[in-house]
Amino acid sequence: MVVHSGSVLTVDGALVEVSPLNRPDAELVVYLGRDGNRDLAAVVPRDPNVGRNDDGIGGERMVGLRDFLVSASGRGVDGAREREIASTAVALATWHANHPRCSVCGDVTVPTHGGWVRRCDRDGRDHFPRTDPAVIIAITDEEDRLLLAHAAYWSPRRFSHLAGYVEPGESFEQAAYREVREESGLDVTDLVYVASQPWPFPASVMVAFTGRVASTDIRVDGTEITEARFVSREELPGLISDEGIVVAPRGSIARRLMEDWFGGDIP
Repeated sequence: MVVHSGSVLTVDGALVEVSPLNRPDAELVVYLGRDGNRDLAAVVPRDPNVGRNDDGIGGERMVGLRDFLVSASGRGVDGAREREIASTAVALATWHANHPRCSVCGDVTVPTHGGWVRRCDRDGRDHFPRTDPAVIIAITDEEDRLLLAHAAYWSPRRFSHLAGYVEPGESFEQAAYREVREESGLDVTDLVYVASQPWPFPASVMVAFTGRVASTDIRVDGTEITEARFVSREELPGLISDEGIVVAPRGSIARRLMEDWFGGDIP
């Protein structure tokens, strides 16, 4: 799999599998694992322009991981498999790009163990890829309306669930309680784990919950969250079509939470 700067090589919405003999000259090769009787690897090309031409060779081109996750979400089992492969490839390639030196002595590190470790020869330390856990919570009120919020750094009209990173010393549940309280002023109860999703933007795993609130007295913090509202199932399609609200893309766990609440595909 060819990966570079958060993008993967695709054709017609599917990952391109390049044979070892035809792979581009690589600055990094990372072993991804076994797939049946084959070994899969991620290759970061030395030439950053590989696949950048929209015409490519046979229609191949580099596509950002976010866009690829959306396109792969509609392709069933094959799409799910490729989403996992692409997420792993991008996560590891990004880690290598962002951590070229030892965090203790500052010396240059080198990839080893198939690209899953960076070794500092100067002090003999092994450095491993990091994953930053984050929580995302689909919150409903006593009327079963869903809380949608707008983050300050998002594009206008984009709304989703409350979310945030887990801080040192916290459990996932404690992080969920804290994030909801800090960003909306609400106290969430009945917290239920739903699922998790690798989210290498740049190095996260999203842990999803549902929760309920008794009060609808929203008090956004005005810094991270600038607007929040409860919406009913009947209101949501109109908000999207009439007010231009943008919801989470298909392929994301945020969209899954929303459609689980909605009861099906959101028009």
